[in-house]
Amino acid sequence: MDLREYLKIDGSVVEEINRFLLDPANPAINEVLEVVAKYGAPEEINAKAQEVRKLPNLLQQLRNIESPYLKDLEWLMVEVNRNSFISISDYRRKVLGKEVDRIKFDERRTVTLEISALQYFPWLILEARQSIEKGELMPARYIRVRRMKEQESDQGDIFATAAAMQIIGASYVETLDTKGTDGSNVHLGGPETITGYFGGIGQPNDYALKWIDEYLYYYTRYGIKQVLNINPGTILLGYILHKLGVDIEFKISVFMGNDNPYSVLWTLLAARLFSRQDGSTPLKGFNLSNSVNCQTLKLSAEIRQKLGLRDQVRIEHHITETWKSIVRQPYNRRCDLLEVAPYISNISAKHEGGDPEVEEERSHPSDILDYFRAKDEILSSGDMPHLIRNYLDKHDAVNRTARALTEKGLAFLAAPNLHAG
Repeated sequence: MDLREYLKIDGSVVEEINRFLLDPANPAINEVLEVVAKYGAPEEINAKAQEVRKLPNLLQQLRNIESPYLKDLEWLMVEVNRNSFISISDYRRKVLGKEVDRIKFDERRTVTLEISALQYFPWLILEARQSIEKGELMPARYIRVRRMKEQESDQGDIFATAAAMQIIGASYVETLDTKGTDGSNVHLGGPETITGYFGGIGQPNDYALKWIDEYLYYYTRYGIKQVLNINPGTILLGYILHKLGVDIEFKISVFMGNDNPYSVLWTLLAARLFSRQDGSTPLKGFNLSNSVNCQTLKLSAEIRQKLGLRDQVRIEHHITETWKSIVRQPYNRRCDLLEVAPYISNISAKHEGGDPEVEEERSHPSDILDYFRAKDEILSSGDMPHLIRNYLDKHDAVNRTARALTEKGLAFLAAPNLHAG
């Protein structure tokens, strides 16, 4: 008998799993169903989210509270209609000159330009103004790590960001507050216990259920659809929630530490196992560990392909990282991206810091721990201008990546509604 045959999963095991999941006396599943029931049937939950997410409704919410961010969105919509942002074709000609006419870009393998973290809505407007002025590109994907309750009470920041993403055609991810950084995870305190992150930030005890509850609150109240996922339990619950009919989406954080093809296989096997009948999965982005090499990226892409998830699950690879508190510097993986981009579809280039040679010259280089600071504290300390500079350095790194891809004849995806053509 071929040794490989021993790996076959027996049908009786699958039946056993189904019996466990469908058992009316199963307390683990019953507790999930109780949380969902607080918000209604899945169809009702989705309908609420779809209604509140409509752009006119988001803008009306901002009018209702007389948000100062409304005028910025109106400005942005005018500039989009004016085609004020550089088109992809013009950008390529700007970089390559007449040589662009000889190159056929493979649009089947576009690298999504991604930035993290867009903490405050005004930063997006500053980035947009600079992009118009300098003929730069806006990312097609944004990650947010700001406290949800804080942005919820900040002049409509949560509505303004959601509206802006629709206006520019970008995808974005929010990070829920229910996680171990509030003291519930005994491994995490201040910066001196940062190693506690690398088993996942933590969702101890009943926090996994609280995470679902928080997700459904923001989904039905603000239309927030896609969130960061940092824990094996909440990843499984995300699959289960989607299987039940709630249209949740999530991306897996780098803090999960998926650093080899077998950890990727484990995660994607669960995604496939809990997919709906139409094959869909809530897993939209998969941030691998900063330690992965090109071979792991290629093998992970092959696993994703064989499981039928290529077009659904984006591989998100850090090109840059914050200068402080997460990786050894200098860290720049742009060369890796240029190596694998011709072979891997649906991959993004994530920029969490400026290029190392830029960061090391800053009086306040980017720091992952700044994500966890309250806005009031940042303002009172006088650090907001520094954090804005850090964000624009990340924007610069995005554009350096776009240039490098273009010079190699490789395609990328920038904010679709801004840079079409």
